[in-house]
Amino acid sequence: MNRKQKKVLIRIIVTVVLMAVIIGISKLYEAGFANAIKDFDETYSIYPFPYMFGPTWPWQLNLVLYIIPYIVIGYDIIKKAVKGIFRGQVFDENFLMAVATVGAICLGDFKESVAVMLFYQIGELFQSVAIGKSRKNITALMDIRPDYANVIKDGKIEKVDPDSVGIGTTIIVNPGEKVPIDGIITEGNTSLNTSALTGESMPREASVGDEVISGCININGVIKINTTKSFGESTVSKILDLVENSSMKKSKSENFITKFAKYYTPIVCYSALALAIIPPVINMLMGNNADFGTWITRALTFLVISCPCALVISIPLSFFSGIGCASKNGILVKGSNYLEALSNAKYVVFDKTGTLTKGVFEVTGIYPESDYDDDKLLYYAAHAESASNHPISMGLKQAYSKELMLEDVKNIEEIAGHGVCAEVNGSKVHAGNMKLMHKIGIDNITGHDEGTVVYIAIDGKYAGFITISDVVKPTSKKAIVGLKKNGIKKTIMLTGDSQKTAHKVAGELDVDIVKSELLPADKVSEVEALLEEKEEKEKLAFVGDGINDAPVLSRADIGIAMGALGSDAAIEAADIVLMDDDPEKIALAIKISNKTLKIVKQNIVFAIAVKFICLILGAIGIANMWIAIFADVGVMVVAVLNAIRALSINNKK
Repeated sequence: MNRKQKKVLIRIIVTVVLMAVIIGISKLYEAGFANAIKDFDETYSIYPFPYMFGPTWPWQLNLVLYIIPYIVIGYDIIKKAVKGIFRGQVFDENFLMAVATVGAICLGDFKESVAVMLFYQIGELFQSVAIGKSRKNITALMDIRPDYANVIKDGKIEKVDPDSVGIGTTIIVNPGEKVPIDGIITEGNTSLNTSALTGESMPREASVGDEVISGCININGVIKINTTKSFGESTVSKILDLVENSSMKKSKSENFITKFAKYYTPIVCYSALALAIIPPVINMLMGNNADFGTWITRALTFLVISCPCALVISIPLSFFSGIGCASKNGILVKGSNYLEALSNAKYVVFDKTGTLTKGVFEVTGIYPESDYDDDKLLYYAAHAESASNHPISMGLKQAYSKELMLEDVKNIEEIAGHGVCAEVNGSKVHAGNMKLMHKIGIDNITGHDEGTVVYIAIDGKYAGFITISDVVKPTSKKAIVGLKKNGIKKTIMLTGDSQKTAHKVAGELDVDIVKSELLPADKVSEVEALLEEKEEKEKLAFVGDGINDAPVLSRADIGIAMGALGSDAAIEAADIVLMDDDPEKIALAIKISNKTLKIVKQNIVFAIAVKFICLILGAIGIANMWIAIFADVGVMVVAVLNAIRALSINNKK
């Protein structure tokens, strides 16, 4: 509990004690305590205690005494209401509470006025604690922000602000410290705790040459890191910015409630005013007792009942809790609008490489033509791909295993959807798919379907091919099963791989539709065709690695990227980022969305139904101020309790 919450709690306790004392003294007085004191004084003359007030407790004294706990518990509400009036923002819950309680005091309902303010503050405290609980998942993520970076200056280690560390600086991270800036390990081996980023407790091993991202915690070894980004561009900064701004993008439900409250509050205020004036005036005109007091009491009760706190508070809190639950599980949602959209997702389109498969390619076969051998063909292919970070290129370079002679490579050109072209040791090398071979006029070769095939041509002559195989992620099958359990109609896989390779993976995973041999532009076309086929309310989600799929991610209703432990492109291009690259988390994200929306609908129906019933009862005089308190604070507490259930959603049955 923070300082502000503790202050409110103290005010609540003080108010309860003061109320108990006032009620206790008044009851004792009216029970004859004053007469007993008077008799005792007259008999023994120890001290004077005049019988001041008569046989009953006077209302004037009640006013003086009850105003003290009222000010203690309600001064901030009155202050906010007055400020709102001067700012022209009259109709809010503070105004309703102020008018209702001050009106009750004017009518002599002192206990009720203090009780209304007391229970309202209890409800506000309850809400604050609930929001704090749901915020813990977000603030836990905020703890990844590093406080300092260790740099070497004049042979000594100094702690400096991460913002002041430039690219290419060597920093030292000791066991137990956070990695402050993205970089590459140049010295040392360690295990990294990535739970704040991925939601997974399993440590990640890291050694010399490995990339590390900010926000991880170094567990057991001293490492030196050569920074590759400034702090402002590092993973931790991008993630924190994403989370901090997630509340800016509101869902349709939240926007509805905001508009609803904007019109609802003045309507009920004018309705209460009409209730206080019109019926007694009609009675008076008909020659009956006007009974203004009764109707004003009903109007004030009507005001207390009408306060829309349950809706205004619980709906955003439900989404906030859902986003907090997702972040705890390594799923970063950029706004409640995307969380809401997920509940309507009926089509999920996957890129294959790096999404359903690991994206780690291994050379499984080298097939040179007669003029070349295995080593020479691999030499040309690896050097032609030397400037690319594509998984296929990485697989070729890893298979070459020798140091690349970069001075042998010139004029590298990447041909989108086809492959690369480069000058290697004086020869013009083309390495890519069959389309690239056709593009340069080589048509007399037979296609191969053994995994992914890289065809190589040297100086315009076909030189052979290299086969590379990708590995399906162990959770991909579970991801497809989980999606279908969560109401997904169709799963689709799009890939640039050959038809045989694509269908093999799709069959293994039980994907409904597969499209192969696609260029990046073809993927966009396929997604656009699916968008036209689906119903208006249905949503389509595209899942990619966030590096090569940015056009499709932005075109889909919902873009979901494999974060690759903080890939810049993933964080910037997608609406939702999976920080641990686990496709099974997509099903969990949809489950969180469905549960959150279910809670939102429950709160809307419950709050409006109770309010409507109590408003009618208040208007006809059946509901008193205590029922009004329940209708306001009680409904809010129940709705808030229901909202924070979104925090505990998991992937268990």
